[in-house]
Amino acid sequence: MYFSIVIPVYNRPDEVRELLESLLETDYNDQYEIVIVEDGSTINCKEVVELFSEKLNISYYYKDNSGPGDSRNFGMKKAKGDYFLIFDSDCIIPKHYLSEVKKELSTLYVDCFGGPDNALDSFSDIQKAINFAMTSFLTTGGIRGGSEKINKFQPRSFNMGISKVAFEKSNGFGNIHPGEDPDLSIRLWNLGFETRLFPNAFVYHKRRIDWDKFSIQVNKFGKARPILNSWYPKYNKLTYFFPSVFIIGLLLSITLFLFSFKWPLFLYGFYFVLIFLTATLQSNSLKIGLLSIIAVWKQFYGYGIGFIKSYIQIILLKKKPQEAFPELFFTIKS
Repeated sequence: MYFSIVIPVYNRPDEVRELLESLLETDYNDQYEIVIVEDGSTINCKEVVELFSEKLNISYYYKDNSGPGDSRNFGMKKAKGDYFLIFDSDCIIPKHYLSEVKKELSTLYVDCFGGPDNALDSFSDIQKAINFAMTSFLTTGGIRGGSEKINKFQPRSFNMGISKVAFEKSNGFGNIHPGEDPDLSIRLWNLGFETRLFPNAFVYHKRRIDWDKFSIQVNKFGKARPILNSWYPKYNKLTYFFPSVFIIGLLLSITLFLFSFKWPLFLYGFYFVLIFLTATLQSNSLKIGLLSIIAVWKQFYGYGIGFIKSYIQIILLKKKPQEAFPELFFTIKS
């Protein structure tokens, strides 16, 4: 089995440097290649890639901007391997990662897999708080941390693998973003392929974003979900509604509190205390515990509001996704 690592990048040369430095530390002894796809960057990483050209089997391609999904497809078409490993540029790869993937595929082969994400001690406090919100079992982000069913797992494109056969049969990622990864997973299932979680094939996902960017990101996640539900109603889940129900419930609880009906708001208070305590114990930091409350609130609010807006436009008003939310779709040039 020959791995091709495919990494799309947009204006992130420093991230690419850290990612490639981490791959230098791998304990994997077999041959593999790295394919860097520059997606129309104005700050390119070509010089960074050249620094590693004698140490790693690496190729670099520059193309017009068409989004991360199409850039991954571009990289997989250029790749020489029979199994593609896909990372976001803001990931740092543990030295055991490639060996773990080989072990999992040798034990129980699957044409598409995903792995969890984790945080390094060197990450900023905000990055660690956001990582908690995106991976904790106390939030809907628990699926990214590995709590989703191992089988029928929807891999996330920051850390996933797909066979060349599955890529060619499915034509890879679509032009929606975010949401291109669950879209691909469902199309693979419909083609008869299986997906699986590799619990120990985690990456350190740095997420170089501030609070505002995080809010925008999760809001887009919320907008994408009703679109996917409209395309694939068979795979709709009640859990997708949870952040919106959470926000509506909080507003109702505040209203009821004004009329001396207090216990619903107290339940919300208990939940956020639980978030604080869990994050504090996991990180050994009161500051990260407090920041995790902010991160979870922004996650629920951003996703929940985005979901409600999209549900009204797509499900109730039956608008075309590309017309209702053009910011979620890249134009792919032929």
